[in-house]
Amino acid sequence: MFLNEKSILSSATTASAWRGLLVLALLALPLLAPAQLRIEIVDGVEGAMPIAVVPFAWESEMPQPASGVADIISANLRRSGLFEPMAQAQMVERPTRPPEVRFGTWRLLQVDHLVIGRVLDAPDGVGQEIEYHLLDVHSGRILLSQALPVAPGDLRFGAHRVSDAIYEALIGIPGAFATRIAYVVVTDIGGTDELFELVVADADGYNPQTVVRNTQPLLSPAWSPDGRRLAYVSFATGRSNVIVQDLFTGQTDIVSSSRGINGAPAFSPDGRRLAVSLSAGGSPDIWVIDLENGRRQQLTHHWSINTEPAWSTDGQRIFFTSDRAGRPQIHVMNADGSNLERVTFEGRFNARPSIGMEDRFLAVIHSDGDNDFRIAIYDRENDRLRVLSNGRLDESPSFAPNGSMVLYAARENGRGVLAAVSADGRIRQRLVASEGDVREPAWSPIIR
Repeated sequence: MFLNEKSILSSATTASAWRGLLVLALLALPLLAPAQLRIEIVDGVEGAMPIAVVPFAWESEMPQPASGVADIISANLRRSGLFEPMAQAQMVERPTRPPEVRFGTWRLLQVDHLVIGRVLDAPDGVGQEIEYHLLDVHSGRILLSQALPVAPGDLRFGAHRVSDAIYEALIGIPGAFATRIAYVVVTDIGGTDELFELVVADADGYNPQTVVRNTQPLLSPAWSPDGRRLAYVSFATGRSNVIVQDLFTGQTDIVSSSRGINGAPAFSPDGRRLAVSLSAGGSPDIWVIDLENGRRQQLTHHWSINTEPAWSTDGQRIFFTSDRAGRPQIHVMNADGSNLERVTFEGRFNARPSIGMEDRFLAVIHSDGDNDFRIAIYDRENDRLRVLSNGRLDESPSFAPNGSMVLYAARENGRGVLAAVSADGRIRQRLVASEGDVREPAWSPIIR
């Protein structure tokens, strides 16, 4: 939330000798995968689209996994809240190719669309191929028919890509199933000590992997536009540092370790620059760092607190939080610092903007001054703000890359969980880990 990095910085103290040994011991251990997030549908759309995803035929020489392609696709579509997949036990027929489909049967079962397919070995002998077909039951038309190559070990990711294609064909906007989420898990390790882990997982909570862990805070993960790198804030040295880490090689670069606050990193859409909040000159201001040559440009020059930058989709403007008007509100300026103007006026508190599709919608932390902080979406075109969440301390909103959902951190029964809500407020999900507080979520771009 607004000023969280400043608060942590002011309370950070030098680690004791035994604590330093504990850090070294933890870092010497292999990075074990954390507990998988469990996704629960809290609210869905009444009258969701009925669809049947028939189990895919397995015609590959590779061992068949426990979760089939059809299982993953069904779970994705159900999780969107817009579809009601048929239970496999209710499927009286199980075609795998279009000529095998008897549309009358599926009409009697009151299904609108049908997904069928096969998993085969790739023609070149490397990896596999998912052959799938999306059919309109009422018209008998084939809406989608493709063969998707899948690299070895990437069958689950391939199923996510199939889900994206089905979603786009039926809803009209790209799906966001072939994405990942980053988040921080905080676990008590005895006394007043905590272990912080920055975790990356598939958007459905599977395949969680720890990127870095430490007994000092980790904050503000942000994805590069290619999904290859994460920027985040680490207090491992006892002070804040902005770090960029390559998720494929593990290479880490300290991008900013100036005196004072180094926080709130955000990649530009071309991935070449990083907007950050630095207090080297006194109060926190927005700066831009060129990641190729390290050059810095200060964009704001004001006594107020300026933080939490977010780039417009074309990279021409930067939204950010500032209390220059007396209380935190969203402002915007050109990427060179010119033409600064205030964006939000409704409510006493609007902070941490996340940008939706085409820059029209901003997800923010909103409060009317009643000490409740909720997630809201501000429609810039219609100048309307709509509160979406109902918690008391909701924070860290992050738009899905297709603008359909907002992921955020919430508190339930005294612990941190992740939650997601659709942009229209009708669909709600809860993402819960088996242990630890989960916070600071960031939704990746679509992974190609």
